[in-house]
Formats: sequence, C-alpha cells, structure tokens
Amino acid sequence: MKDKIFLIDSNILVYAYDKSFKGKHEASKRLINKCFSGKEYYALSLQNLSEFFVIVTRKIKIPINNLNARNIIYKMLNIPEWIILQPKETTIIKAIDISIEFNVNYYDALIAATMYENGIFNIYTEDEAFKKIKWMNVVNPFKKERKGN
Repeated sequence: MKDKIFLIDSNILVYAYDKSFKGKHEASKRLINKCFSGKEYYALSLQNLSEFFVIVTRKIKIPINNLNARNIIYKMLNIPEWIILQPKETTIIKAIDISIEFNVNYYDALIAATMYENGIFNIYTEDEAFKKIKWMNVVNPFKKERKGN
C-alpha cells in the first residue's frame, strides 16, 4: 500500500488554505479533501506541518490566525487517513547525503530523507527540485498532463 501513498508537500497544503491563487487553491483543496473525507491516504511530515503553520499565519496575503492554523494541524494529526511521518536520528545524515548527492537544499532533502526512511516515494508538489532525486515520483497537481486523482 505504501507504494501508492503520496506525501503532500507544504506548498500544496498552503494553497489549500490560501485563496490568493484561485486555481491552485481549488485544486489543492480538492486534493486534500480526499483525505479529510476518508477516500485517500496521504502522508505529511512534521516538517511540512511546521512549515504550513509558519506560512499560513505569517507569509500569505490574508493570514490565518494562530488558533485556526493550530486546529487545522490538530485535525490532520488526528485523522487516520493522514499518515504522519517522523524523522529519526539517522534522518539528518540521510538528508545531508541526499542534499550532496542530488544538489538540493537541505530542507527539501530532509523531507525526502524522512519519506525514504518511512517507505514513501511519491510526492505532490510544485517544487521542481524534488525531480532531481532519482528515486522520487514527483507529481505537480497543477499540471494538465497528470492522470488519475
């Protein structure tokens, strides 16, 4: 089953709650609602949730208040269809290795390392840097050529 699980990257989570980019907002909302409605299982890392909190409360055009953002994250942490990936002690070294090998920034490499150590190899993101990591299946949910989902 894990080979079919996708991690939802921070940018997709943010677009689901940031209405500034209408098309991306609607596509992201549809995607994550599949999980909230129990139709799909998706993965999130603790790093994604932390990034989401900072961005939606401080960096988007119309920020969400801290309590609402906290409640969104709490809900994600407590719905079984959201698989929460946690880094291990070895994740830091794996992230450094990925960063060096594939020439990606450390924080993207940390997400990739967390995914790798948890057996997740698919990601929904618009971040092209992940395509450098050879073992990842990177799907941009905003591109027309995407099939399924």
